Amino acid sequence: MEAATLKQSFAGGGATEPTAPYDPAYDPLVSATPGHGRQYAPTYWIGTAGEPPEDDGPITHDIDVDVAIIGSGFTGLTTAIFLAQEYGIKATVLEANRTAWGCSVRNGGQAQCASGRLKRSQWIERWGLDTALKMHKECLDGMENFKELIKDIDCDPQPGGHLYIAHRDKVMPALEKEARLLRETFKYNARILDAATVRREYVDDKEACGAMHEPEGIGIHAGKLAFGYLKKARALGAKVHPASPVQGWETRNGVHYLRTPGGIVRARAVGVATGGYTSNSLHPELKNRLLPILSNSIVTRPLTQAEIDACNFRTTQVILDTRILRHYYRLMPDNRVQIGSRSAITGQDAPQKKYEDFLIRDLHRKFPALEGIKIDYSWWGWVDVSHDMMPRIFQPDPAQTIYYALGYGGNGVMYSAQAGRRLAQWIAGKGKELDLPIFTSKLPFPNVREMVESQAFAPFRRFGQWWLYRWYNLKDEVL
Repeated sequence: MEAATLKQSFAGGGATEPTAPYDPAYDPLVSATPGHGRQYAPTYWIGTAGEPPEDDGPITHDIDVDVAIIGSGFTGLTTAIFLAQEYGIKATVLEANRTAWGCSVRNGGQAQCASGRLKRSQWIERWGLDTALKMHKECLDGMENFKELIKDIDCDPQPGGHLYIAHRDKVMPALEKEARLLRETFKYNARILDAATVRREYVDDKEACGAMHEPEGIGIHAGKLAFGYLKKARALGAKVHPASPVQGWETRNGVHYLRTPGGIVRARAVGVATGGYTSNSLHPELKNRLLPILSNSIVTRPLTQAEIDACNFRTTQVILDTRILRHYYRLMPDNRVQIGSRSAITGQDAPQKKYEDFLIRDLHRKFPALEGIKIDYSWWGWVDVSHDMMPRIFQPDPAQTIYYALGYGGNGVMYSAQAGRRLAQWIAGKGKELDLPIFTSKLPFPNVREMVESQAFAPFRRFGQWWLYRWYNLKDEVL
């Protein structure tokens, strides 16, 4: 299936054809760079987005630029868009492989009103009510920003909200408490639905024991959105250079020398937007600041009307379940079902068929009527999780013109657009106006700092993740 999908994905091409094969075992904790000119992963988004738009080709000689953005995914491209629109700055975007090659075309296409992995109640515990209310306003503002940004991009939007399905009865009290907090404290109209209502009016997920419905949520086609961002950024004057990995970085007299295979890019400011594909060797400020984790996705063949009826799919809203190792799923505009969840621990293990089989098993558990259905697309990708579960858009050293937007923890489809806007604000010299914790502090190290600062500690982090996954599975399914 993978070979056929790859062939389908690369019929045609854009300005830049791939020069290296897709690397299914890539691992940001052990690989020096994401590669050089690699093909896209065989995702549904790439297989159905059409021909990639024109880009500016690889860097071929030394150049001087005002602003370089490293990473051409949702964050990098929206940063370039906002720099041009709001500050008149035309950025140069550097991409190791093809445009939006990483997280942006390997996600589930779910735009939710969230930033990072923490709930509103956890924001209050961590920062207090006043800051939590401001964080909520930032997310609402981000959602409006996202809607405005995509209104002229044909990315198959599926609006209507977000359904958070309780996969076990014991989860409902906590879900009811969170919904009450959202309504009464945040004035956000979250509603609790009982199991019968969920199955009758939304979808007959056999695990559903009830749900919380949030008013904000949009499903999108991630590939079409990425290509739309690319067109918009270049129309505003940004340059986008694929097959131009940053293989060395020096800063001298306030100028950043970014070494690519085709030449040195000398930049007065640098924005880092590399997501889950951030190499530990890219810059010292980024080393061990993220824990990249893998997420798997599958997409079925189009469902027949009888299959849609058997699953009682009456909504195309984005859906999550309440597992710690959560599932995200929905009915797509072409009547396929997409579902994703956690995957392997290491890149080396990611290609093993058992992880796809786990996800197929979970699909059948939720929708027995789909048992045996053909899977047309299967892929995995890295998610950038910060060690405190919240992103950062920040200038880590006030003496250096280096900025980053990282750590979305799986909630980056919507918030990457807002992060791009905030990263542009930092780069344009307006970042000190931002006062929320995600704008005023670095990405944190793990607790055992002196150990983790060594790249040699990566295997031990993986071992810890292995044990955590088993504990989470126990809590999700048994305890």
